[in-house]
Amino acid sequence: MPGPCGQAPHLPLPTWQHGGVTAATHSSLFPQVPDSADAVLDGLDPEQREVATALHGPVCVLAGAGTGKTRAITHRIAYGVRAGILQPASVLAVTFTNRAAGEMRGRLRQLGAGGVQARTFHSAALRQLQYFWPKAVGGDLPRLVERKIQLVAEAAARCRVRLDRNELRDVTGEIEWAKVTQTVPGDYPAAAAKSGRDAPRDAAEISQIYAMYEQLKRDRAVIDFEDVLLLTVGILQDRHDIADHVRSQYQHFVVDEYQDVSPLQQRLLELWLGDRQNLCVVGDASQTIYSFTGATPDHLLNFRTKHPDATVVKLVRDYRSTPQVVHLANGLLSQARGRAAEHRLELVSQREPGPEPLYMEYADEPAEAEGTARRIRDLIAAGVPAGEIAVLYRINAQSEVYEQALADAGVPYQLRGAERFFERQEVRKAIAGLRSAARFGDNDPLLDDVVDLPSQTRAVLSGNGWTTQPPAGSGAVRDQWESLAALVRLAEDFAKTRPTATLSDLVAELDERAAAQHAPAVQGVTLASLHSAKGLEWDAVFLVGLTEGMMPITYAKTDEQVEEERRLLYVGVTRARLHLVLSWALSRSPGGRASRRPSRFLNGLRPGSSVPGSRGASAPRGGSGAGAGTGGPAKRKRRSSALCRVCGKTLTDAGEVKLMRCEDCPSDMDEALYERLRDWRAGQARELGQPAYCVFTDKTLMAIAEAAPGEAGELAVIAGVGARKLERFGADVLALCAGQDLGGADEED
Repeated sequence: MPGPCGQAPHLPLPTWQHGGVTAATHSSLFPQVPDSADAVLDGLDPEQREVATALHGPVCVLAGAGTGKTRAITHRIAYGVRAGILQPASVLAVTFTNRAAGEMRGRLRQLGAGGVQARTFHSAALRQLQYFWPKAVGGDLPRLVERKIQLVAEAAARCRVRLDRNELRDVTGEIEWAKVTQTVPGDYPAAAAKSGRDAPRDAAEISQIYAMYEQLKRDRAVIDFEDVLLLTVGILQDRHDIADHVRSQYQHFVVDEYQDVSPLQQRLLELWLGDRQNLCVVGDASQTIYSFTGATPDHLLNFRTKHPDATVVKLVRDYRSTPQVVHLANGLLSQARGRAAEHRLELVSQREPGPEPLYMEYADEPAEAEGTARRIRDLIAAGVPAGEIAVLYRINAQSEVYEQALADAGVPYQLRGAERFFERQEVRKAIAGLRSAARFGDNDPLLDDVVDLPSQTRAVLSGNGWTTQPPAGSGAVRDQWESLAALVRLAEDFAKTRPTATLSDLVAELDERAAAQHAPAVQGVTLASLHSAKGLEWDAVFLVGLTEGMMPITYAKTDEQVEEERRLLYVGVTRARLHLVLSWALSRSPGGRASRRPSRFLNGLRPGSSVPGSRGASAPRGGSGAGAGTGGPAKRKRRSSALCRVCGKTLTDAGEVKLMRCEDCPSDMDEALYERLRDWRAGQARELGQPAYCVFTDKTLMAIAEAAPGEAGELAVIAGVGARKLERFGADVLALCAGQDLGGADEED
């Protein structure tokens, strides 16, 4: 069987033992800038060095997870610049996310190659479109619509097609797919059928909505993100003088995550290149997880065919994960099928052995979340920073139960996908304070008794809410403290590498980082979907909800779609450096029928399961990770299914289970009781120094106000109460439900 890019396969490399090699990941924030071009190559392993010195002609880097691909390509660019072979302004490095582009710019700056452009495809194209639009078309570039979903909703309404919220999102995704595959509205039905798209509505309806959407954009002189690429491609195709201008500026191209390029992005890349060969692509077909957006690994897999003289380098030395994690990742891919699987890379861990991955089975989703929170709390107590722990799930809707469980356990968390670090209000305010102190510090009494940079930073930020000890619980107050703490840690690290640095130097560093979106790490357990976790890594990773119907997702029907789900789980596994826990629940809600089965992808890998292809895989019992995370048997005592107390329908949604009614059924909530409960909760939160939802969430308060329980047993069955909260708050809540005045507590509140 031929290897990737047409090369013959070879045996995995032995573990790299050279003492001079540094870890491919997890490096210092402020390493010393290399003093020469040759120094840029120090610490690279043989394959990374081969990448770094291959500066001419087409280059294809096949890089497995954790093998230091970003390190290899940034050192390649920096070596070329420092050696005088590449001019910084002539290099364009392209990747897929602003975070990845920011990290690349930060690393290049630390290597002494700060003038290199590192951008996303859209960012690079928009920059060119803004510059050339007046010349190519005339006038100002149309306004960019950042959220197209509202315009799609209007287009559907004009077509007299009713879409619910999920359908609206999915139809918007279909329009985006059509545009990146360069499919016009009239051709959508045939193209969708040929590609096996699982369209959310009739293809003819989507085609009609798509056409109306395009008409609305024309009428309002606006464009969307896909238009940025389409219009840039159109200008470069039609105007050879503009294409020549771009090619004269950029002569060397590097494309990261090449397995994720869409046909439209590939066309833009070809127009940038022209007939030149100075292209370096980096990717891993086993991490192709965005085919639903039009991404395809074919360009990576066909690279050697298109460029017969290409230099091909494989990176398989995994510096991120322990042999135990790598063994599981390799085992997961060994069961894969399809073209991408034929070109998989066998990783070789370069780390010392660590703990075996744990497989946990729970009775229901709340129990799974509570067990996960307990293990996270234990890891933090054992010294693992909260910022080095992640909980990863298949879809964002799974996050709520984990947010609640972590809040109940007193564990800080952050949701992946929140606003950018340097755009947070507390960060902007803090940097403004540091800037003011740098300019007028001589007149600031806060700085009278402090001389070193970290102490000055702590003194300034103390006025913004930073304290030596974090606030209890989580929520907005804790989030703001974590942002300020990240700035303090950055100042401490900066001072270690630059002992003579001043506040002005720190502010300049922060300005450069803000421009590059190179944010410092914020402490707090990360909650993220598997897709959004791509490119990230943590010391401990919890992969949750691994059941049939969720992993693979229920709408993955074809073999190709199922294999992409397997690759998505592979991406999740390879995010872990040391600790890895994989878990699932037998039912969705407490008392539900235990009908779920663990993901088929774990067959033959988890203890006690059958080999792939056999029937009747058994769940683990005993041994590593068996049970519900409590040391007892996995199954709980069965309880009756949750039924809506208004219409009698079986409830499955976690929020509806809390209310014991369908979301649409009428509420009989005692509004006055609800307000008393809210006032009481606010006082408890202040007393405990925690956010209000750590006492009870709004949904739980609503459920209490609707049920108006008269005794502890009635209160205990309300979802979100639990034994611990019943013991702690039960007497107060029952007193409020009975209409009693809590006396001094209310007056103090």
